[in-house]
Amino acid sequence: MSRTFSSWLSGPESAGPSHPDNAPGQGLGLPSSGPGSLAPMGRRMAALALDWMVGYGLAGLGVAAGLVTPEYLATVVLGVWLVLGVASVRLFGFTPGQYACGLRVVPVDGPGLGVGIVRAAVRGLLIALVVPALFADADGRGLQDRATATAVVRSR
Repeated sequence: MSRTFSSWLSGPESAGPSHPDNAPGQGLGLPSSGPGSLAPMGRRMAALALDWMVGYGLAGLGVAAGLVTPEYLATVVLGVWLVLGVASVRLFGFTPGQYACGLRVVPVDGPGLGVGIVRAAVRGLLIALVVPALFADADGRGLQDRATATAVVRSR
């Protein structure tokens, strides 16, 4: 029996036989395309930008009402974004930006279960740290999704 030895210098082809039918998310039991498939990074980034805009809008109302000073605006925006994200993912399975982009957060370790408050809070805190969201696995899931056993999928 022959065995091929390779290193990272050999490129991705050396990692083993490629399977074109093995789409991202299939190892998690998700379909390869359509509703329920892993969301592309572009949609996820658009949803995050929309959520930030909602956070800025709500924090801006606090500034206009005199409840927040402009020096603390960035901190208040982060807090509003985090609370809104955790509450909406827990209650509905998506944030306002994800809803607008046709996305949903689902647990990958149990079908039919919703995302609990602890998972939603840990996931939100990790995204707020930014660094975990910059690293993705082979399926395109960020470290925040791997740590909380969740995935962002298409809802439509």
